[in-house]
Amino acid sequence: MSAHPLEAGLRDGLAALDLALTDAQVQTLLAYLDWVAKWNKVYNLTALRNPQDMLTHHLLDSLALVAPLRRHLAQAGLAAGARLLDVGSGAGLPGAVVAIACPEVDVSCVDTVAKKALFIQQVAAALRLPNLHGLHARVEHLTQTFDVVTSRAFASLADFTAWSRGSLADGGVWLAMKGKMPHDEVAALPPAVQVFHVEPLAVPGLAAERCLLWLRPGEH
Repeated sequence: MSAHPLEAGLRDGLAALDLALTDAQVQTLLAYLDWVAKWNKVYNLTALRNPQDMLTHHLLDSLALVAPLRRHLAQAGLAAGARLLDVGSGAGLPGAVVAIACPEVDVSCVDTVAKKALFIQQVAAALRLPNLHGLHARVEHLTQTFDVVTSRAFASLADFTAWSRGSLADGGVWLAMKGKMPHDEVAALPPAVQVFHVEPLAVPGLAAERCLLWLRPGEH
């Protein structure tokens, strides 16, 4: 069986991110990318069409979140059994990628578009990911709570945190993936939301700026 055309690029990216994954996880990530490409033709999950671009802009971009997430979960005593919600997940970025890279984390991807939630459900079944769930709902209507609520280029920080506040467990944090540091969005946050950490992300093969903002409810 010949190697996947993107396997070398993925492995190089993982090495650059200093992320150790098993061969099985690498193959699952590649299979996930194939699923996105296949469904994209019909469902328009993402604007990107070129597989190499999808590897860099989607897969490696989402994988850049994994090491900081693992670090946070370990520090918070949540190394096993943590619950993560990915809001406006679309094709499962970064939620599905986190579910593959972190089998110990229970990941739910919520989207208001039914076909996107269905895609996540199909991927979870096909790739045997019992820790990945697709939810078709508005995040404001969810009743379950999560230790980490994340989003990637979903909405402004104020909207993201306001809409998903009810989904945040006690002691939970928001994790927002952004491009350039969004100073205006941070300035627009209410006092009830605090940014407590910002870290730059270096995505292999991507020249664009990326950063990760950690937020939590502030003192009322």
